[in-house]
Amino acid sequence: MKKAMNYAREGGRLSDKLNYTAGKLKYNKRMMYIFATLTQHDSAIAYGKQILKIATETKDSFSMGVAYFTLGERYNFKSDYETGIEYSLKGVRIIERLDTSSKTRATLNASMAANYLMIKDYKKSIEFGEKAEALDRKNKNYKSLTSTLLNLGNAYDALGQDVKALKVYKESLMLCDKYNFPSFVAMNCEGIVEIMDRQNKLDEVKYYAEKGLATAIKIADNFNIMSCYQNLAVYYLKTNQHAKAKELLFKALDISKANDYKEARGTLLQSLSNVLNAEHNYALASQYQREATKIREDIFTESMAQKHANEEVKFETEKKESQIKLQTAEIRQKNILNYFLIAGTIAFLAILILSYRNYKHRQKLQQTKIDELETEKQLTATEAVLRGEAQERTRLAKDLHDGLGGMLSGIKFSLNTVKENLIMTPENAHAFERSIDMLDSSIKEMRRVAHNMMPEVLVKYGLDAALKEFCTEIDRSGVVHVSYQSVGMQQAEIAQTTSVTIYRIVQELLNNTIKHANAKNVLVQLHQSAQEKLLAVTVEDDGNGFDAAVLKQSGGMGWPNIKNRVEFLKGRVDLQSNPGKGTSVMIEINI
Repeated sequence: MKKAMNYAREGGRLSDKLNYTAGKLKYNKRMMYIFATLTQHDSAIAYGKQILKIATETKDSFSMGVAYFTLGERYNFKSDYETGIEYSLKGVRIIERLDTSSKTRATLNASMAANYLMIKDYKKSIEFGEKAEALDRKNKNYKSLTSTLLNLGNAYDALGQDVKALKVYKESLMLCDKYNFPSFVAMNCEGIVEIMDRQNKLDEVKYYAEKGLATAIKIADNFNIMSCYQNLAVYYLKTNQHAKAKELLFKALDISKANDYKEARGTLLQSLSNVLNAEHNYALASQYQREATKIREDIFTESMAQKHANEEVKFETEKKESQIKLQTAEIRQKNILNYFLIAGTIAFLAILILSYRNYKHRQKLQQTKIDELETEKQLTATEAVLRGEAQERTRLAKDLHDGLGGMLSGIKFSLNTVKENLIMTPENAHAFERSIDMLDSSIKEMRRVAHNMMPEVLVKYGLDAALKEFCTEIDRSGVVHVSYQSVGMQQAEIAQTTSVTIYRIVQELLNNTIKHANAKNVLVQLHQSAQEKLLAVTVEDDGNGFDAAVLKQSGGMGWPNIKNRVEFLKGRVDLQSNPGKGTSVMIEINI
């Protein structure tokens, strides 16, 4: 890759010197491909935008389509799926209009399969991937087939179809070896390693991890070198070679730090914690566990902040464009009015007055429409942020419950097995039991955090059941007595986005009551009126109460968050509270 980059840059320099447009276009295409292969997506996007600029200036429609399409892939790899899909669809429309060949259709299907793989719609990914596979085989395009089979393997693997996944991974690996496609070797090996690990075939894990590592080192693919070190560390951990496992994990950590692979660093710290637990070094294991958890939380926070910033930038840009268009229209109309004033006479005075009034009326209507569009854009931006937050909470909850929960339960089982086979002094037995108790507490706390991030009962059984369980848990804790009542919710059909938003509102209100109200009793009511298509949510407490006017001067985020969520649902909120008389919050939402 380093040599390829040097030659590409020399070609680009000569193309600039000669002002050779086709050479400039090829240079940027080659650099984009190189950085994409090295998973340096920001650099790849920068070169992709240069391709788009040159193609637009030269009216090269096909290159424009390819640029849009490949930019969409890069944005998807950065988890900016909204922008990725937007660019990809632009590229598809342009390319399909210009080229309907079998090879082009194969490329389009393969890319759409990759897009759906990114957003975890595995069935759709397989649907497009199998179409691309058939076309690649027909065209004997083995390089494209290698990539298509790799993506199919990832989709089959995600759906638990190990036999199919293993078959396509091995065929893709065979094509890599036969036709010298080294950039896909490590990724295929990683897929096979995961399946072999699940099947406890440790010799196969070692073989494929070492094969992937050798190729990744050869082409200086830092990300896959790091991944292969981690895969080998799994083998050494399971074969009780702890020192070797730690050595490889520390090498992988160095790579993650040098290249700012933040998410991978969190995973590596978790793996290192597992090795240290196996060595009974619980203090250091706990330290690495905390670091891994903090990285996951930071990634989540950064992701939300970035999405919010993207939406804000997009909104501000569109707002400025609307203002410019409005100002241009106003200037044009004023010029017309001036011409009439210069050329007009007293006989046309009445007509000019009527025209001016009509102009002001149209201006008012335009401003009203612009205000409506701005409000709609703000709601759209809020919806995107809330949906992204829900998706991230769901993903993190699943990772915590399925990943960390399974590991902790496995450690507990292993410790109990070890205890049965050891003879210990009473002091050691007491220390051992204390460690088991601490492990139980960790499992309970992890499950509580995962449940709080995205309650499973909300997804499976709906809002009514989720709120009932949430209120019951708080009541059972003894912090405050919570009564839950629902009316007309048995046949209610509420969209999941709405359900999650209402759940978070009630959660925030109850948290505020517990923190500030010093209440003994809380009543939560959910009432759906099918005739009026209205959902009413009420939260009342007998606590201290407060002056409602104080909320306007408050610097806290709790009440603004509640109001933003209600506004997103286009609902109404009524707050009633006085010192010493408790608090009542009623929210009405049209459904």
